This record gives sequence, C-alpha cells and structure tokens, in this order.
Amino acid sequence: MDINKTIKIGLSILFILCLLDMPYGYYELVRFCGMAGFLFLAYTAFGEGKQNQVILYVLLAILFQPLYKIALGRTLWNVVDVIVALGLIVSLFSDTEKDEETTLG
Repeated sequence: MDINKTIKIGLSILFILCLLDMPYGYYELVRFCGMAGFLFLAYTAFGEGKQNQVILYVLLAILFQPLYKIALGRTLWNVVDVIVALGLIVSLFSDTEKDEETTLG
C-alpha cells in the first residue's frame, strides 16, 4: 500500500475518533499527527507538481499544528474533523481512479 494512502486512512481514523470523549492527551496527539501527516502529504504533492494540493495540505497542517492552538470550540472542531476525514477518504478514491487510468491507458 502507498504511504500516502496509509497516512490518509490513519488520519481519517484519528479524526473520526475525536468525536468520542477522549482524554486531552489524545487530542494533542491528533494535532501532532495531523500536522506531521499533512506536511508529508504536502511534500509528496509538491514532488508530483500538484500545487493546489500542496496549498491545501499546508493550510491543514497549520490548522492542526499543536504549537499555537486555534480555539474553535469542541463542536466546531468536531465538524472540521468530520469534513477533513471525509475529504481524505474521498481523495483515496479519486487517487485510485487516477492510478487505474494511468495503468490502463
């Protein structure tokens, strides 16, 4: 399995688990993993020349970074977590379709 797909699946699971009542340390871990994961995805997207994805992943890394916390409130963070998780899952399928097209044609 591709490392980008693994990161996207892992981050999606972490974000969905944020909907549960978890200890505060879990949310700190999610912030760190989110920042690291999105920076890696931005780096690989940059190498592939996908500038729009680079910008999106860098913005998401800034949103989730643990150093200067952006206070959105629990409800709004839950909405953000779900939207980002769904976006990552959708991107898995769009990446798979593009991979199949290049393999077939």
